[in-house]
Amino acid sequence: MGKTYAIGLIAAMAASASASASISSSSSPHSQYQYAYADGPFNFSPFSSPPPTSSSSSSANVSQAVAAAAASAASGSPPAENAEPPPPPKARNDNPRTTSAGFDPEALERGAKALREITSSSQAKKVFEVIKKQEETRQSELAAKAAEFKAMQAQAETERQRVIYDEQKKLAQHQAQTKSQMARYEDELARKRMQAENELQRSRNQELVKMQEESSIRQEQARRATEEQIQAQRRQTEREKAEIERETIRVRAIAEAEGRAHEAKLAEDVNRRMLVDRANAEREKWIAAINTTFDHIGGGLKAILTDQNKLVVAVGGVTALAAGIYTTREGAKVIWSYVDRILGQPSLIRESSRGKYPWSGLFSRAMSNLRGTDKGSSQRENGFGDVILHPSLHKRIEQLAGATANTKSHQAPFRNLMFYGPAGTGKTMAARVLAQKSGLDYALMTGGDVAPLGPQAVTKIHQLFDWAKKSPRGLLLFIDEADAFLCERNKTYMSEAQRSALNALLFRTGDQSKDIVLALATNRPGDLDSAVVDRIDEVLEFPLPGEAERFQLLKLYLDKYIAQAGSRKPGLFSNLFKNQQQEIEIKGLSDDILREAAAKTEGFSGREIAKLMASVQAAVYGSESCVLDPSLFREVVDYKVAEHEQRRKLGAGDKSN
Repeated sequence: MGKTYAIGLIAAMAASASASASISSSSSPHSQYQYAYADGPFNFSPFSSPPPTSSSSSSANVSQAVAAAAASAASGSPPAENAEPPPPPKARNDNPRTTSAGFDPEALERGAKALREITSSSQAKKVFEVIKKQEETRQSELAAKAAEFKAMQAQAETERQRVIYDEQKKLAQHQAQTKSQMARYEDELARKRMQAENELQRSRNQELVKMQEESSIRQEQARRATEEQIQAQRRQTEREKAEIERETIRVRAIAEAEGRAHEAKLAEDVNRRMLVDRANAEREKWIAAINTTFDHIGGGLKAILTDQNKLVVAVGGVTALAAGIYTTREGAKVIWSYVDRILGQPSLIRESSRGKYPWSGLFSRAMSNLRGTDKGSSQRENGFGDVILHPSLHKRIEQLAGATANTKSHQAPFRNLMFYGPAGTGKTMAARVLAQKSGLDYALMTGGDVAPLGPQAVTKIHQLFDWAKKSPRGLLLFIDEADAFLCERNKTYMSEAQRSALNALLFRTGDQSKDIVLALATNRPGDLDSAVVDRIDEVLEFPLPGEAERFQLLKLYLDKYIAQAGSRKPGLFSNLFKNQQQEIEIKGLSDDILREAAAKTEGFSGREIAKLMASVQAAVYGSESCVLDPSLFREVVDYKVAEHEQRRKLGAGDKSN
């Protein structure tokens, strides 16, 4: 009974499984399932190799097979292997590929065979469990697909809500943008309206101002015309008065000259006789004095040599006189050193427009004014004498000179300066010219003189500033090579004495001074101490001269070293004690050749150009004819250019090493 029940249940499950497979294959043709089969002595798949018939035919055949199995089970006898199955009912042949009766016997045979194998097998229970598990697997897969479908529906709903939110957000943004554009447009209209009103008011104000200016101009013209008439009448009166005074003076001078001429003519003979008599008397007096002096000297020497006591007294007197002279000389040296320490120029000063002592400045300035007539005229033509600078730098120095002069006249504090640039670009000469044009005294010192002083450097710095403050016109203190002792204080090689000297200078320059202009010159401004840089108010760069400046320098030194080489300054004894210098003849040296040399000397400083022209002068004196022609000039220029290039390469090699 149990066996029969198991067979019927297995047949029903197989039918339901086939029905579910047909439904699943019809609902989703693209879905695939995986099946698990029990292990046993046989291996088959009840659903493998489906026949090529339709799904409905296969389901009908399987149902018939299951019904037959159920009937045999109900009769209580197992189906025999050789028993013939009952004839199937005839059905309508809907498929032309089947038999004429419309039935496919292959599926039924396979089903019956499968049932027989399951019935005769000892693993029927396991097969039932496998089929049950397959059905549970299909149900769980269907439930998962249903959950997945619900999730997809929820996701679609969420996407739809998001799209609606985005559309509402875009609409709100569009409305806000429209409102802002409307607000901007209204603001633009209001601004244009106010601008038009302002323009109208401005034009009205301009018309009123123009009318007031025209009225004031007319009043000023009337006042000037009246004043010019008064001035013209006054000048006419003064002119007539001056004419009368000149005529009176002329008549008086003529009368006085005539009277003096008459008196001179009357006294000429008397004066001549008096001069002759006076000269004769003077000659006789000097002759008598000379004779008397020689007689006394001869008698004294004779008496000294003949008398031993007088000889001893004479020798002692000469010895005492020599000792007195020596003592007086040494005492004068001591006194003079004391005076020089108090009143004299500090030892750090190399050059100054002030005299060494307070009373010597007047004499030195007077002599320089007498000697510097021609030099002053040349400086007035050039503005800077031998200094050729870039036009912008030239203008800047002239502005600083004018500002410094006005600062001194208004008793305002001076501004400190710093000149930096390559060596030989005219920093020292520009500082001297700046002091002269601003009406100040100048003093020149170099930073390298401070380090050898050691502990005395601080005292010398204070003496220097005390001496500089005594200048009545103000003094420009120019420190050349300032980075020698004004370098950064945290350098390891800087001695304590140098650091103390730097601190002393910073102490004396802490406040703006009304007596001293501090001007620093350096080739390396980055090495200066930050406190020193803080004291600087104006910084000027002196670059290497350009081609135009080099051309002017070549012309300047050509005139100085070549054209004026044989000229002799006028003097009383210059032609007596000096050999006559041979003049140099210049042939064919035009401005084009000088411009060519200026183009070749790229990178030359002003000092190097001066040395170049000095070399040209030496080459001319070394020649036999003492003539400067273009070939000799070009030869010297090419040699100096090659020398400059070699020196530049050596300097670059040292820096790289």
